Amino acid sequence: MLRTPTGGAGSGTAAGDRLVSIGTVLNQLRDEFPEVTISKIRFLEAEGLVEPRRTASGYRKFSPQDVERLAQILRMQRDHYLPLKVIREHLDALARGEQVTLPAPGRRRDLTEGAWEQETEPPTAARIGRAELLAAAEVTETELVAWESYGLISETEGGGYDAETVTVARLVADLGRFGLEPRHLRAVKAAADREAGLIEQVVAPLRRHRNPQTRAHAEATAQELAAQSVRLHAALVQTALGIRLQ
Repeated sequence: MLRTPTGGAGSGTAAGDRLVSIGTVLNQLRDEFPEVTISKIRFLEAEGLVEPRRTASGYRKFSPQDVERLAQILRMQRDHYLPLKVIREHLDALARGEQVTLPAPGRRRDLTEGAWEQETEPPTAARIGRAELLAAAEVTETELVAWESYGLISETEGGGYDAETVTVARLVADLGRFGLEPRHLRAVKAAADREAGLIEQVVAPLRRHRNPQTRAHAEATAQELAAQSVRLHAALVQTALGIRLQ
């Protein structure tokens, strides 16, 4: 069980507590979490898991309670493979004075099924057949064949289509209603492949690490990098559209 943290997101700073910069926080955490980065801390802040103070100039200042909260978040990710949503729920419960029981270390959660699986057993994601995909995306077989020919949609190695493919199919269908054809979306697919390649370069050293916990942490790191990449892409598109509309 976890103890109640001494502070949380938005908690007050006790008299005499010294506020420190994000660089100092990074140095304090790296002894236990050598893979942590400033981008990681900023990502956790963006997700609302920690709320550092801000100076008049906009610089982040972290209290000892903020640093402890960050350490708890990183431990729950590293040791128990918890997603950020579940971590937030646990921290909220701790802030209310409740006790929280975590899964045994060395196990990870199957986010699709909600079950706890052994680390050696990969989670089994739900898959659907071709007819179900057509129904979910509300498109014809001819349209799906066209998507596949441009590499926008493909079956999994074991056959069938996973949940992410269903999402892609629906988005492609929605864009098609605006007149965007599969050939127009090849550039989007190519950009996504390049972004995935960059993320893979970052997490590849973690996956080759001798420490099994570090290797397991690679998946969470990839997910966070993917989320930030999506945000950056959206911001760049909005910025570009804003310039053109002026």
